[in-house]
Amino acid sequence: MGSSFQIDNEGARSAPGEQIRALLHDAREDILLALLDNPRFDENHVCLLLGRKDLSTPFLEAVANRNKWLSDYRVRRSLAFHPHVPQSLGLHLVRELYLTDLVQLTFLPSGAPAQKHLAEELILARLPQLPPAQKLILARRGSGRIAGALLADGQPGVISAVLESPFLNEGQVLKVLSRITVPSHVIAAIAENGRWSQHYSVRLALVRNPQTPLARVLSFLPGISTVDLRVLSESSSVPAGVRPHIRRELANRMQHGTTPVRRNPSPRR
Repeated sequence: MGSSFQIDNEGARSAPGEQIRALLHDAREDILLALLDNPRFDENHVCLLLGRKDLSTPFLEAVANRNKWLSDYRVRRSLAFHPHVPQSLGLHLVRELYLTDLVQLTFLPSGAPAQKHLAEELILARLPQLPPAQKLILARRGSGRIAGALLADGQPGVISAVLESPFLNEGQVLKVLSRITVPSHVIAAIAENGRWSQHYSVRLALVRNPQTPLARVLSFLPGISTVDLRVLSESSSVPAGVRPHIRRELANRMQHGTTPVRRNPSPRR
């Protein structure tokens, strides 16, 4: 990129407002640095300039050193989202972002892993205090880790949205099923959900979970492999009331010679 006219550093420092917008596209970083000292250069110009992804890390540090601009949330956000922001500065700025921006940052392809991880941690820390409406928004937009936390949280009216989230993954569902503090209505919702109850590993976890409705457990048993049923029938992790039904299923197979084929659903596209 190049400006439509030639100008030196002194010219950039004293350029009138109509020239400043043109200079925002100048390829020379010394000109951009000079612009920072222009008294007519304001927060709106800073935000426009930070939209350039080719700015260097030293230049971003120079912007951050102008404390008069860091009082503007838009400037702090633009710096936090820039791919070349220094890690220490980026981590500091992430802590000041609003919830919606934290969620957006977790999905930013160019975002630094450390910043995205911190953004997730901050969102998770805020979950208990969030109203249901914000949890519902997170259920639809949050990452897999956030979706898993919302599922375990068990907020009525949010669970169904979480279970349909494209970002929720099998690992997070299994993690929820392994936790003893998860409300019973969450376990029941997973067991009744057509998407997740088709996953073989989820069915195994539901059979082991003492809060899974017995009717759902019984519906799963015919699809469990004989090898796994034998393990389950002797496992202390399986509720005592479920084990007789498992043994009955095994006895029926012995009598009729049936062996189910283990299947997982096709990956969702």
